[in-house]
Amino acid sequence: MLSSMVKEHQTNKSKRKETEEILRKEASEAGGALTESLTDHLNVGVAQAYINQKRIDSQAKELHAHAEEFAKRSKEWINIIQGFQSSLKDLGDVLSWAQTIQSDMNILSSSLEYVYKVNRES
Repeated sequence: MLSSMVKEHQTNKSKRKETEEILRKEASEAGGALTESLTDHLNVGVAQAYINQKRIDSQAKELHAHAEEFAKRSKEWINIIQGFQSSLKDLGDVLSWAQTIQSDMNILSSSLEYVYKVNRES
C-alpha cells in the first residue's frame, strides 16, 4: 500500500511537472508573441513619426525658401516704390517751379502792359 501511494504520488508529481512545463512553454511563447506584437506596434508608430518628421522638415525648407523669395521680392517692390515716390517728388518740384515761373511771367507781363499804357498816354 505504501509503495502504491509512493508510485501514485510520483506519477501525479510527474504529471504536474509535465503540465507545469507545458504551461511554462505556453506562457513563454505568449510572452514572446506579446513582446513581438508590442514591438511591431511601437515600430509602426515610430516609423510614422519618422515619416511625419521628414515631411515637416521638407515643408519647413520649402517654407523657408518661399519666405526668402518673398523677402527678396518685397525689397524689390520697396525699391520700386521709393523710386516712384522720388519721381513724384521731382514732378511736384517741377510743377511748383513752373507755377512760380508762370506767376513771375504774369507779373512781368502786367508790368510791361502798364509801362506800355503809361508811355502811350504820355
